[in-house]
Amino acid sequence: MRILKDFKLPNFKFPKFNLKELSEIDEVKVDIDKLRKAEENQKKKEKKNYEGTNFSTVKQIFINSSREYADRTLLVEKFNSKEDWTEITYNQFKNEVIGFGTALTRKLNLKDTRIIIIGENTHHWYLSYMTMLCGAAIAVPVDKELPENEIENVIKRAKASAVIFSTKKLDVIKKVSENLPEVKYFIQMNSDKEIEGRFVGLNYLIEEGKALVNGGDNSFMGIEVEPDNFRVLIFTSGTTSNAKGVMLSYRNLAQNVNAATAYVKLTPEDRLMSILPLHHTYESSIGFLLPYAMGCSISVCQGLKHIVSDLKETKPTALLTVPLLVENLYRKINANIKKSKKDGLVSSMIHVTNALKAVGVDIKRKVFNEIYENLGGRIRIIVSAAAPIDAKIGKWVEDIGILFLQGYGLTETAPIAALTPDFDTRVGSAGKAVVGAELKIDNPNENGEGEVLISSKTLMIGYYEDEEATKEAIFEEDGKRWFHSGDVGYMDKDGFLYITGRSKNVIVTQNGKNIYPEEIELILAKHTEIKECMVYGKEVEGEKELTITARVIPNYEEIKEKYGKGLDEDKVYKIIWDIIKEVNKSLTSYKAIKKLEIKHDEFVKTTTMKIKRYAELKKDK
Repeated sequence: MRILKDFKLPNFKFPKFNLKELSEIDEVKVDIDKLRKAEENQKKKEKKNYEGTNFSTVKQIFINSSREYADRTLLVEKFNSKEDWTEITYNQFKNEVIGFGTALTRKLNLKDTRIIIIGENTHHWYLSYMTMLCGAAIAVPVDKELPENEIENVIKRAKASAVIFSTKKLDVIKKVSENLPEVKYFIQMNSDKEIEGRFVGLNYLIEEGKALVNGGDNSFMGIEVEPDNFRVLIFTSGTTSNAKGVMLSYRNLAQNVNAATAYVKLTPEDRLMSILPLHHTYESSIGFLLPYAMGCSISVCQGLKHIVSDLKETKPTALLTVPLLVENLYRKINANIKKSKKDGLVSSMIHVTNALKAVGVDIKRKVFNEIYENLGGRIRIIVSAAAPIDAKIGKWVEDIGILFLQGYGLTETAPIAALTPDFDTRVGSAGKAVVGAELKIDNPNENGEGEVLISSKTLMIGYYEDEEATKEAIFEEDGKRWFHSGDVGYMDKDGFLYITGRSKNVIVTQNGKNIYPEEIELILAKHTEIKECMVYGKEVEGEKELTITARVIPNYEEIKEKYGKGLDEDKVYKIIWDIIKEVNKSLTSYKAIKKLEIKHDEFVKTTTMKIKRYAELKKDK
């Protein structure tokens, strides 16, 4: 666990917008005959799945992409902020993977052991992970933000024989290595160092492996991989309980690619930007394995504060992100539009372009060109997952012409269980069950809400060294394995899933009513004076009923702009409390917020920016 006191959302800076009037854009002049023809074509369009891939292991993906896309760019990374971006091709990556895999298995004798990967998103992280998935060893991706004692504990829990780490983690790894005699090797990314005791450079091993390959050693690529064998161990972020170890197979990961390609069309011309941490299955599966399988390129973001400049310089077509970042982009862009006094114009342009798009004439990229240019100029897809998002924000993303998709899943489902098809978007929904998966609502209430149960080819083998927890989470019915997600939601008539809360967060009133905090938090988050919030049931001495409480981090910048400078804490409290009173009017009485707590430090968060509720409340105790 780590309290992200130093975590700050980037202060996105965009220039003043000088958006053109509709009459100045040539493409708006569409004749009636073209409109009628476009309308007919639009009606003929079928909403059906694409012909997805059919891989059973990641090694199949590796072999296929190495052959099909050899000369194309795979990674675009800036290894030094003062230097240019470096491009790494699929062929270069292939040779490095084979070299590293050969060295690990032949020189260091680490085949089928457990190997930790810890560090920031970089070329050698991708390389290490792919090497494990091609048969070298069992991969154990670890959160680089863990404190020293937890890093040591995870290495021990995993029974790791080696640790691959980034140079930024060198001091920590050297320190914990003294307490880890069972670890045979500590392998440093971006290092040429020869073996010195238990420490060695990853570049050195790649070259040693390449020398073996050039001498005729083809053993690494000859390793046969069984699709259903345990090959990846990931410790969950523990947003509601202590971290569990999730055991995944090659098939679990490959099925993510098969499932996503049936719903979303990617081509080798697409480029995804890597923003989220790679140790998280959302980024490593959908942000790496999926684009890798489709011949896309990936630009590696230098860090949150560099997002805007990295977007402009690397020009991605797709962003895989979390609600907090999408919300921040939305607020900053709209604040600039308002400052430029163009908000009325933008509103009317959205209305007109939506009407045209409904009959098949899409001019949004031309009309909102300035916004696109500030996001690199080529963005066509934004995928939000890991937490709910205000539907208004998703609608705005689509209104300016960007496909807004949502995904749903957990580490236990590796992670994708549901996804929005790009040919049938439903803003506000978490998507529909992906190909090879099935969703159902357990014991639904009068509103159709209940716990989401998942049966999927991506479903984990089980929890590491915890048979009891595995039995609690997974049950068999009609020959299928079903997983208790712990999430609460409902499905519409077309099979689209809507998440309304998390069963472990539910607040139960004395008369048996269920209150899902996430539902109230989304309403509060619509108010710009509130930066972040957490709703929970507070125990009050002498009272049986929990008190519905909102813990709020005020957006002081917004409050200063709206209400003036020099406000003391009492006035800030009153401003937020007045907002809560208005929100309460829209809620049924038993859901009304009764207490406000102003918070001045950051919430305890996971690396995908979800609030760790149990950790927040544990701090109080």
